[in-house]
Amino acid sequence: MARLRLFILLFGTLVAPGPAWSQPTSMRDGLLGAWLFVSVVSQSDDGTRAEPFGPNPKGIIIFSPDGRFSLFQSTAEIPRLAANDRARASPEEAMRVVRDSIAYYGTFTVNEAAREFSLTLEGSTYTNLMSSTPQRRILATLTPTELAFSNPRTPSGLTLHTVWRRAPAQ
Repeated sequence: MARLRLFILLFGTLVAPGPAWSQPTSMRDGLLGAWLFVSVVSQSDDGTRAEPFGPNPKGIIIFSPDGRFSLFQSTAEIPRLAANDRARASPEEAMRVVRDSIAYYGTFTVNEAAREFSLTLEGSTYTNLMSSTPQRRILATLTPTELAFSNPRTPSGLTLHTVWRRAPAQ
């Protein structure tokens, strides 16, 4: 009798409709949530590669169901300011913070067929990025635990290849 109940339970689990057995998740649904920054590699037209945020960057990107996103990226160590007041940073401190970090937010749309998404920025610590033209990102990998995409052209003419991992639930 116990075997019969076990068989019924297992069979019911396998054939019952549910999230794992329903239609595949859309790219948009797969993006939703919080992702932690793993790496970014820049590539110039001549093939030169670099890690603009170093080998152990920090950051997060969050995609919300209402079509909004927020991003922060930095090197592993942003310096503390000697004055303990961001309005009184020395020129050297300010330069390092600007060089070693970026944040922006706005809205996103997804083109499932092209496997890409676009970001329309509403605010940024680097206002040169602000434009009414959406910024295209080309999806390389999207699994429940990994997100990788390319920014095909930055304002400085580089291509960025970025990798993220799903943030664990708290």
